[in-house]
Amino acid sequence: MLGKEPKISNSVIRRLPIYLRLMQLLKVQGITTISSQDMGVRLDMNPAQIRKDLAYFGEFGRKGVGYEVEYLERKLRQILNLDRQINVALIGAGHLGIALSNYARFQSERISIAGLFDADPNKIGLTVGSLVVQNFSELTNMVQTKNIQMGIIAVPAIAAQDVCDSLISAGVKIILNFAPINLRVPKEVVLRNTDFTTELQSLAFYIDE
Repeated sequence: MLGKEPKISNSVIRRLPIYLRLMQLLKVQGITTISSQDMGVRLDMNPAQIRKDLAYFGEFGRKGVGYEVEYLERKLRQILNLDRQINVALIGAGHLGIALSNYARFQSERISIAGLFDADPNKIGLTVGSLVVQNFSELTNMVQTKNIQMGIIAVPAIAAQDVCDSLISAGVKIILNFAPINLRVPKEVVLRNTDFTTELQSLAFYIDE
């Protein structure tokens, strides 16, 4: 839906995968329909918020019946573009990069790590799962030949901005950053930062003395 619904907030988009995950769970449990009220209970969310979020994209529920689980799952996949193959470039073949490249759920959601890159000569050529670590200098060519649409940055902070700039220059406009640094990107680029250390530090606030 990127670029199709500019008025929809990021907070709404971030909640859609939560709804999708619930639909997947309900299917496994053999549940075929669910109301927004029941969804709210299961997700600890306001049912009105759930209805409002989904209404941005269409009328998926029926009054007195609720949402058909299989249908809503399919529509959520379409909205999130998960009904097609999405190729990702992962930059950084350290411990985090290797763990991410081996994360099986990527494949189940049709999100595929199509290329693993590093600038360290000692890592180039190593096999990680089904991937061979490639020289970072090959990134631009790989983005074009493999139709890579997303990039994941898993490098030290000192190198992250240069990697980010290279991804953007290669044509990648959706980036997930694991490096502990705030990156600068043009307004047309979608950037999400995920900093484990910051999250743990903020959680530490809630520890009782």
